[in-house]
Amino acid sequence: MPAVLLVHALAALLAPLCVRVLGRNAFYVLALVPLGSLGWVFANWGTTVETQWQWAPQISMNIDLRFDSLAAVMCTLVLGVGALILAYCGRYFGRDEARLGVFAAELTGFAGAMFGLVTSDNMLLLFVFWEITTVLSFLLVGHYAERSASRRAAIQALLVTGAGGLAMLVGIIILGLRYNSFLLSDILAADAPPGGSAVSVAVGLVLLGAISKSAIVPLHFWLPGAMAAPTPVSAYLHAAAMVKAGIYLVARLAPALSQTFPWHVMLLPLGLITVLLAGWRAIQVHDLKLVLAFGTVSQLGLMIMMVGVGTPDAALAGLALLVAHGMFKACLFMVVGIIDHGAGTRDLRRLSGLGRRSPVLCAVAVLAAASMAALPPLFGFVAKESALGALWTAEVLSPWMRVVLIAGVAVGSAFTVAYSVRFVWGAFGTTSNPDPVTTWHAPGPLLLGPPAVLAVAGLAAGLGAPLVDRWLSPYAKTLPGHLDSHLSLWHGFNGPLLLTVLIIIAGIALFLIRGWIGEPEHPRLGNADRNYDAALRAMDRLSLRITGTVQSGSLPASQATILCTLVILPTILLAVGTRRGIELRLWDSPLQAAIGAIMIAMALAATVLRNRLASVLVVGVTGYGCGVIFALHGAPDLALTQFLVETLILVVFVLVLRAFPAEITESQGTAFKIRRALLAIAVGVTVPVLGAFAIAARHGDPIWRAIPDAAYAIGGGKNAVNVLLVDIRAWDTLGEISVLVVAATGVASLVFRSRRFGGAPRASESPNYDPDKVSWLPAARLLDRRDRSMVLQITTRLVFPTIMVLSVYFFFSGHNAPGGGFAGGLVAGLALTLRYLAGGRYELGEALPVDAGHLLGTGLILAAGTATASLLLGAPPLSSAIIEVTLPLLGHIKLVTALFFDLGVYLVVVGLVLDVLRSLGARLDKELV
Repeated sequence: MPAVLLVHALAALLAPLCVRVLGRNAFYVLALVPLGSLGWVFANWGTTVETQWQWAPQISMNIDLRFDSLAAVMCTLVLGVGALILAYCGRYFGRDEARLGVFAAELTGFAGAMFGLVTSDNMLLLFVFWEITTVLSFLLVGHYAERSASRRAAIQALLVTGAGGLAMLVGIIILGLRYNSFLLSDILAADAPPGGSAVSVAVGLVLLGAISKSAIVPLHFWLPGAMAAPTPVSAYLHAAAMVKAGIYLVARLAPALSQTFPWHVMLLPLGLITVLLAGWRAIQVHDLKLVLAFGTVSQLGLMIMMVGVGTPDAALAGLALLVAHGMFKACLFMVVGIIDHGAGTRDLRRLSGLGRRSPVLCAVAVLAAASMAALPPLFGFVAKESALGALWTAEVLSPWMRVVLIAGVAVGSAFTVAYSVRFVWGAFGTTSNPDPVTTWHAPGPLLLGPPAVLAVAGLAAGLGAPLVDRWLSPYAKTLPGHLDSHLSLWHGFNGPLLLTVLIIIAGIALFLIRGWIGEPEHPRLGNADRNYDAALRAMDRLSLRITGTVQSGSLPASQATILCTLVILPTILLAVGTRRGIELRLWDSPLQAAIGAIMIAMALAATVLRNRLASVLVVGVTGYGCGVIFALHGAPDLALTQFLVETLILVVFVLVLRAFPAEITESQGTAFKIRRALLAIAVGVTVPVLGAFAIAARHGDPIWRAIPDAAYAIGGGKNAVNVLLVDIRAWDTLGEISVLVVAATGVASLVFRSRRFGGAPRASESPNYDPDKVSWLPAARLLDRRDRSMVLQITTRLVFPTIMVLSVYFFFSGHNAPGGGFAGGLVAGLALTLRYLAGGRYELGEALPVDAGHLLGTGLILAAGTATASLLLGAPPLSSAIIEVTLPLLGHIKLVTALFFDLGVYLVVVGLVLDVLRSLGARLDKELV
C-alpha cells in the first residue's frame, strides 16, 4: 500500500514534465499508474493487508493502512475509473490546452489521495487524505481560473466540504478519546459504543462531514455548481471518487455505530429528501451536465440511506448501488463531454439527431442510461432491486418507516427513469427543436473507448451478478445480523419486481408530460444556492460589524479588549468552577523580596518618566530582575537567555528611538486615566491569582520531577531545557522559529518596502572609502567624526572574536550545560550588534557579508530537514540518535543528532538579529542621513 501511494505521488510530481515532453499523450502514460495499482488490488483481493509505520506516536499520528473487502471495492472503483478518465483526457483536451501539466498532476495526485483515504485505518490519517482531496477538488474545479463561474464553484465546494471536514475532525477526536484509539479497526472490534452523549455528538459531527462531502441535502448545492469544471473532473470526482468518500465513511462506520442515536435520525430523512428533491430538479434543467449532476445528488441520497440502514442486506445493496453508479455515471459524463466537443453545446433544447450521426456513441449512452434507470439486464437494475428488497425486510426500522422509505425510493426512482429517458431522447433523438445544432465532429476511438468500457462493464456486471455478489458480500457480512439476500438478475416474481414495473411506467409517464414540468426562472423549492449566497452576505456583514467594534484602529482600545477578556473570562470560570485551597509563601529568601521591590519601582517609574530612553532602560531593569530570579531558583539556562534577550531588545529599542524626539512633549502626553489604571491593576492581580490556583489544582506528581532523567535517557543531554527545545518538544521549537522567520521577514518588508533581499552594504561600496587608510575596524573611518568612538572601536576589535568564540561554545555545550542554539545565536547577534554600533552600517556588511534571508531560510530548512531525515530512517520525526566514537587526540566524542536541529535554531536567531540590524539599523541610518 505505501508503494501505491508513493508511485502516485511520484507520478503527480513528474506529470508536468511528461506533458511537456509528450503533450496530451502523456495521459496514457499516467493512466498506467492507477492501472498498475489496480493490479495490486486484484492480487490482494480477499485478504486483509495491514501496514503500520510510526510517525508521531505521542499524538496518535501513525501511518496505519488497512486493505480489506470494503477498501478493495472502493479501490477498484477509484483506480479503475481513474485509469479510464486519464485515458479519456488524452483526447478530450486539445494540444494547446493551458495548464495541462498542472491538471494532469492534480488528477493523478487525486487518485492517490483517494486510495490513501479508503485504506487509512487511522482516522487522523484518513482526515489528512480527506482534506487533500478537498484541496485538489478545489484546484480541479477551478481549472478554468479565468472564468468567474469556475472560481465561484471552486470556492463554494471548498467552503462547504472544508467546513464539513473540520466538523468531522472534532468528531474524530472525540471518538478517538472515547475509544482510547484512533484506529477504525479498534472501533469496529469493540463490543458496543461507549456510553454517554459524547459519542452521539461525535457521530453527528462525523456524519456532518460525510454528508457535506457526498452532497446530501442541505449541503448538496455545491455539486451542481461544480459542473463548471472540465468534464473529466465531473466524470471522476463527482461520479466515481470524491462524492463517494462520504458514502464510504458511513459504510465503514456502520458495523459499529449504526445503532447510535444520530445515525438513523440524520441519514434516513436527509437521504430521502435528497432523493426526491434532486430527482425533481434533474427533470427540470436543460444542461446535460446539470441533469447528470442533480441525478448524482439524488442517487447519493439513496446510497447513503442504504448504507445507513445498518443491516447486512441494506449494506450489500448500498455497495451495489455505489459500484453501479460509478460505472454508469462516469460513462455518461464522458458521453456529455464528447457531445459538447462535437456539437459545441450541452443544451437539450438545441440538440437533435445525434443518434443517427454517431450510433456507437448513442449505443454507449443508451446502455449507461438504462443502467441508471435500473432496467434489466443492467447492473443498475440488480442494485435497485436489491435496495428495494433490503428496505422491504429491514427489521431494524419500524413498519411505518419502511413504508415511507420504500414509497420515497419508488418516487425518486420514477424521477430517475424520467430523466434517464429525457437524457437519451434529448441528446440523441430527432426532435423539433426551433434552433437545432447542425455541426457535429465525430469522436475518435480513443475518445469513445473509455465510456464504452464502462457501459459494457455495467452490462457484464448485470449478467454476472452472482460473481459480483461474491466480491461485495464479505463487507455486508461484517454488519450485525444475518445476510439473507444476494445479488441476482432474477429473484422471481415478488414485491420489488412489481414495484419496479410501476416505477418504470411512472417514469415514462413523467417523461411524456415533461413539458408541463418546466424549469421555473426562480425556483423556490430546494434553491439552496440562494441560501448559500445569503449566508455568505450575512457572515460578511457580521464580520464587518464585529471588526468595526473591536478593531477601531486604536491600539489602546484593542489592547484593552484583550486584557479585559484576560481578566473577565478566567475570573468567571474560576468563580463558578471547582477550586482547591492554595498555599503561598511571600519569598524563599529576602533577596527575592529586594529584587521584586526594584522591579515594581522600575515599572512604576516607566509610567511617569518623560524621557523615552530612560523609560526603555527602566523597563529593561524589570527584565534583568526576572533573569536574576531565574538564577536564584537554579535555572541558569533560563537566566542566561533572559539576559541576552533583554539586552538585544534594549538595543532594538534604542535603534528605533533614534527616529523619535528624546522627550515626550506635553501635547503628546496623556493625563492620568483611572480606567486604564484599574485595568492594569486587575491584570496584575489576575495573572498571579490564576497561577496560584493552577499550581494548587495539580493532584499528581509534577512533570518537572521526571524531566531531568527523561532528558538524559531520551535526548542524551544533562541540560533539560535544551533537550526539551531540540528533542522532546522540538515540534514547538520548529513552530516558534517559523514564527521568527515570518516576523523578521515582515519587519524587513515593511522597512525596505520594495527590495527585501540583499546583504548590508560593504565598505567598498561607499564613495568615501579609501583602502589605504588603516583603522581598528574596516569601515570605522566611514563614520562621521561626531559619531566615532575610538574606545568603542578598540574594544570591539578586541572583544568581537572572544564573543564569537563564546557563542560557539554556548552552541556546542548547550546540550549538557547552560547554552544551546538559541543562546549561542543571541550571543553572536550581540557581537554583530557591537560591530554595528562601533562601525556603522558599512561595518555590519564587513562583519557578516551574508543576506539575512539566506540565513533564515537555511536555518529553517536545516531544522525541518532534521525531522525529514529521521522519517527516512524509519524513526519518528525530530527524534534524535546518539553517536559515540573515540578518536585519536580528541578522545571520546558523543554526538547527538539534535545538534543539527540546534544549528538551524542558531542560524535563524543570527539571521533574525542581522535582519533587524539591517532594517532598523542600516536602513534607518540611510533614511535619517
